[in-house]
Amino acid sequence: MRYTDIAIIGGGLAGSTAAAMLGRAGIPSLLIDPHQVYPFDFRVEKIGGDLQLARFGRTGIAESVLRSATVDGENWIARFGHLLDRQPSRQHGIMYDALIRAIRAEIAAPAEFICGKVVNVATSFERQRLVLASGEEISARLAVLANGLNVGLRRMLGIERQVTSHCHSISLGFDFVPVGRPTFPFAAMTYFSERPSDLIPYITLFPVENRMRANLFTYRPADDLWLRAMRHNPVETLNAALPRLRRLTGEFDIAGDVKIRPADIYVSTGYRQPGVVLVGDAFASTCPVTGTGTDKVFTDVAQLCNVHIPAWLASDGMGLEKIAAFYDDPVKTECDAWSNAKAFNFRQVSIGRGPYWQAQRWARFFGYLGRGTLRRLRGPSAARTVSQIRQDLSVAEAPERRRTAGARPAR
Repeated sequence: MRYTDIAIIGGGLAGSTAAAMLGRAGIPSLLIDPHQVYPFDFRVEKIGGDLQLARFGRTGIAESVLRSATVDGENWIARFGHLLDRQPSRQHGIMYDALIRAIRAEIAAPAEFICGKVVNVATSFERQRLVLASGEEISARLAVLANGLNVGLRRMLGIERQVTSHCHSISLGFDFVPVGRPTFPFAAMTYFSERPSDLIPYITLFPVENRMRANLFTYRPADDLWLRAMRHNPVETLNAALPRLRRLTGEFDIAGDVKIRPADIYVSTGYRQPGVVLVGDAFASTCPVTGTGTDKVFTDVAQLCNVHIPAWLASDGMGLEKIAAFYDDPVKTECDAWSNAKAFNFRQVSIGRGPYWQAQRWARFFGYLGRGTLRRLRGPSAARTVSQIRQDLSVAEAPERRRTAGARPAR
């Protein structure tokens, strides 16, 4: 039997970050994951925005980890083939496996990594017992389940998932390559959907090392033939969905495989148990379109490792009162509620057909346009005026309005 204070099951973003934090705090911990080197996984591919970076900063490892990422510096905001704004940006592009390697490099004694698979877990008010596939046994004061979508161990403890939105969204990832020139004219770009009927909220293009990475999001069902077309004829399919994107990117190609990942939104039930806590996707998922899943992970882990675990270890036992303090933490609950609400709101803003949602889309469009115009006016010269762009849009959108006037609302 091997003894430790904290046993962390799952070495992805949540688990590896927790192990690095606990090691820095001098708390004996074991991070257990089947992969000595984390394999490719189409998940988080960039970290950015002041709020998300601040949440990552609370872990204490952000500065060193983000040295492995690629910073864009500026992000173009565009729609209908028009550049609306050039925003100063601090998006950090990094592939998920590289992100996990960088975080695991921050794990130091008394935290340790064990390459193994947990096949059994038993919890109590005092110590938790874990059994690995190798037969090794671990006794810990607290077990942290950070094993994402894997439900086997949670069901062993009577913890289930309640899906609140099946296939809420689908994420697609691929490399975006310029044709006939060495680079694109932008460092990064977020291009919003041209028509709600395309069921695409936006595509985001951002640098990762020496390549341009694309994350495309859609609200289609998992068996939609459009996804097969994106796999086999991605350039033609993307041009048909976003026909005016090429005004800004020029001709492009898509290199390598198109990775596709459907996402359900779910919450856990029966999780208030002595001796065990769930963090990140093990506790609840959110929609990748909003980018708030990373916020949830950093918030969960920062509150658990900075606030609750040090307090829990100061006294005997690991009863329900201690565990409840984490789940009821106001910082955590506020972030969870914000993330969940944003998942459903963003979907409606993107594809909702009612007058309210149409007004919301135009409000956002002119908000970006107004900020971009002010930013240009503060510079040496203003490239285009608001009235010019409005006139162009009126001409460009007339055929589409006629085509979709009688379209049925998307479900």
